[in-house]
Amino acid sequence: MKDSPVFEIFRTKIRFNKSVAQPVYTQVAEQIIKAIQRNDLSAAAKLPGTRAVSSLLKIHRNTAVAIYDELAAQGWVTILPNKGTFVAPLKVKQHKLKAYSHQLNSTKTAIKKTGFAFQKSFHLASTLQKTAAKYTINDGKPDLRLHPVNEFTRWYSAAMKRKTLIKKWNRPLETSLSIFKIQLCNYLNTTRGFTSRPANIISTRSTEMSLYIVSQLLIKPKDVVLVGNLSNYAANMIFQQTGAQIETIPTDKYGLDVNFIAENYKKGSIRCLYICANRDYPTTISLSTKRRLALLKLAKNYGFAIIEDDYDYDFQYNNTPTKPLASIDTNGMVIYLGKLGQSLFPSFQTGFVIAPENLITEAKNYLYLLDEQGDLIQEQMLSELINEGEIHRLMNKNIVTYKKRRDVLAQLLQTHFSKIASWQIPNGGLAIWLNFQPKISLIKLATAAEKNNLFLPKTILYQDKNTCAIRFGFGHLTVEELENVIQKLKAAYLEVTTKDLQA
Repeated sequence: MKDSPVFEIFRTKIRFNKSVAQPVYTQVAEQIIKAIQRNDLSAAAKLPGTRAVSSLLKIHRNTAVAIYDELAAQGWVTILPNKGTFVAPLKVKQHKLKAYSHQLNSTKTAIKKTGFAFQKSFHLASTLQKTAAKYTINDGKPDLRLHPVNEFTRWYSAAMKRKTLIKKWNRPLETSLSIFKIQLCNYLNTTRGFTSRPANIISTRSTEMSLYIVSQLLIKPKDVVLVGNLSNYAANMIFQQTGAQIETIPTDKYGLDVNFIAENYKKGSIRCLYICANRDYPTTISLSTKRRLALLKLAKNYGFAIIEDDYDYDFQYNNTPTKPLASIDTNGMVIYLGKLGQSLFPSFQTGFVIAPENLITEAKNYLYLLDEQGDLIQEQMLSELINEGEIHRLMNKNIVTYKKRRDVLAQLLQTHFSKIASWQIPNGGLAIWLNFQPKISLIKLATAAEKNNLFLPKTILYQDKNTCAIRFGFGHLTVEELENVIQKLKAAYLEVTTKDLQA
C-alpha cells in the first residue's frame, strides 16, 4: 500500500508552508481538492489513513484528522467507520476554488446595460474621487491606526464565544430588551445628559442610515426642510431623494440664525430642520445657549421637528462640553442622531437614534426592512466594552492624541497662513474651518496640491460669492504628517496666487 499511486501523490505533490497565516490543514485540503479535480485522485479511491498522512507529511495526527474533516465537510471525501476515507463520486463538474485575473479580463459576456428602463437619481451621484497622492485632507475622520488591534482581537473572540448569540440569531423577532440597548441607554444618559429609556433608542449601521430612516418617516415630496446655508452634502442628498424642498438659513458666529426663521416662515410651513448644534457642519461653530432655547420654543410653536446630528460628540477637549439640544427638549421636538465607538474600526462603530417612543416604534419597522439581521456580534462586543468602561477609556486616550494634533495644526497655521486665512480653534471635533482671505480659486488650489502629492477632495471645498474655505480634517494625520501637509498646502497656495498675479 505504501508504494501505491495515492501514497506517491501525497509524498510528491502535497506542499505547505507553516510560516504563513493560513492553517496547514486548509493548505493541504486545498491541494487534495485540486488533485481530485485533476483526476490524479479518482472517485472511490481510498486515501491513506490519518497515521500514514501524519508520517508522509511529517505533521501531527490531529492535523491529519482536521484535513479529512475539512474535505468531508465540503463533500470531497466520504469517511466510513472502520473502513477508511474515500474520494467521493463527482456528480457534477466541480469548479476550481480560485479564479484568475486573466480569466476575468478575457470574458466577453458581461452585460453593461439593462434591457429595461429604470429611474436614475442625480441626487445620489457619487462623490468618490481617485488619487495617487500620498497625503489627503478629509472632512474630519478618526485615525484608524489608533484602533487597539490586540485588545480588539480579544474582545471580538470573547463576543463570538457567547452562547447567547445563537439563541438571538434563532429568535430574531424576539421583542425583549437586549442588554446592548440597556447598556447603550445608560451610557448615553450618563455622557449626554439624557433621560431616555431603551424604548427611545434604535441602533443602526451609520448616521446616514439613521437619517435615511428618519427622513422616510417625516418627509413627503415638497415638504420644506431647513438647513444651514453651508450644510452636510450627504444629508442634503438624503433629503433631496425624499423629494423635500430644501431651503437654507444663514449662520453667523453664534450658529444658525433662529430669528431669520421666525421672520421669514409661517406656522405650519416647515416640516423639519436639520442642525449640528454642538459643532456645525462644516464650520464647527456651536449654537449659542440663547439660540438653542429660542429654537426649541420656535419648533414647539411652529410644530416642526428638529433633527440634531451630533456626529462627533465623542471628541470633546473641554472638561464641561455643551450638552446636546435633545437633552433640554421637554416637548418631544428633537430627533437625535449620533455615533458610538468612533475609536474602533468603522465596521464596528454604530449609529443610533434617540427620539420619542412612538417615532422609534415606527422607525423599527423601517430598520427591520433594511437590516433584519443586524450585527449581534457588534452589539455583544460594544455592550461589554461599555459595561467594562473600555469605550470611555479608549475615547479619553485618543482625545489626548487628537487634542495635541489640533494644537500642532493651529501652530502650523499661525506660522504659514496667518496673513492669508482665518480660523477658530474648535473646542472639539476633528476638523478646523479654514477661511481664505482674500478669496482664491479652491479648484486651482486642489489641482496644484495634487501635483505636490496632496489630495483635497471636492467635498471639503466650499466656495461661493460669500465663502472661500476648506474643512480641514486633522484627526487622521500625525504631527509629522501635519507638518508635511501644511508645507504642501502653502506651496500650492503660492503657486495659485503667483499665477493669478502673472495673469
